[in-house]
Amino acid sequence: MSEAPEDIREDPRLRDGTRLECRICWYVYDPAAGDEVEQIPPGTPFSALPDHWRCPQCDAALSMFLVLED
Repeated sequence: MSEAPEDIREDPRLRDGTRLECRICWYVYDPAAGDEVEQIPPGTPFSALPDHWRCPQCDAALSMFLVLED
């Protein structure tokens, strides 16, 4: 079993439309929706989020997100 990359944004399963789920609170980042609070426009892939972006529900870091395989 291969380990996940240290930076989830480098995960080979990530595509522009891939949704990711916070491991702590189960918030789902959906690129189609973006993040209105942080002024992340709709259509922004997870891989393009700024380093300072945090989960809007629990303040978890980017590294706490897992790829959702629909």
